[in-house]
Amino acid sequence: MAIVIGASKGLGRACAEALAADGARIALAARSADTLARAADEIALKHGVQTLGIACDVTRADDCQRLVEQTVARFGRVDILITNTGGPSPGPFETLDDAKFLAAFQSTLMNVVRLVREVLPFMKANRWGRIINITSISAKQPIDGLMLSNTVRPAVIGFAKTLSVELAADNILVNNVCPGIHRTDRMDELVESRSTGGKSRDQVLAEMTAAIPLKRMGDPAELGAVVAFLASQKASFITGATIAVDGGATRGLM
Repeated sequence: MAIVIGASKGLGRACAEALAADGARIALAARSADTLARAADEIALKHGVQTLGIACDVTRADDCQRLVEQTVARFGRVDILITNTGGPSPGPFETLDDAKFLAAFQSTLMNVVRLVREVLPFMKANRWGRIINITSISAKQPIDGLMLSNTVRPAVIGFAKTLSVELAADNILVNNVCPGIHRTDRMDELVESRSTGGKSRDQVLAEMTAAIPLKRMGDPAELGAVVAFLASQKASFITGATIAVDGGATRGLM
């Protein structure tokens, strides 16, 4: 039984699809109730699994608690948690005040902390669990203009690494997945917005993928497949890992 955050579309939806294809029951969480309900119904119909859509804002502690309570009330357990939220606001340091740093801390790190705190009792009771955080390649390699993401995303990695050691005796595995550029609705909008001044969509795509060795954007399903593997028994000896799914864009050795 899996909880997937940000599951109504994009990478979160791809993770929910991949887990459902493996037979997992899914609690989908997102802010937009209408989009979420459609996604839950479509996944249930396509994969023949039970789904539950819960509209919530995981930057709020009470919503994190309510999400897990409603999930357990429906399914009786939580085995897998996929954390996944949008990145904090872009901008260089001098454009960012204390409020923006604190907001990034809440939206990028504290939602993970709170969600983990809520699911741990159920995973420990079953002595089995998977916690997988969808972060960003900015956690491995800073990206120009993303001061907040470059600062807070690595905190998720540090939290997860420490947690993986603390929870190993309970057979609860904790890993991170760092997506690069993937073909999502948001990325399609960005391509469209840059297709001005005589540039075609193909030209914009070529510019955006020039630094990616595979010379293309990722398909969200490719990231979903990695997440589904990490959530499976096949990945039973992997914990504390941070895996980039970015077409080779990250140049660091680790």
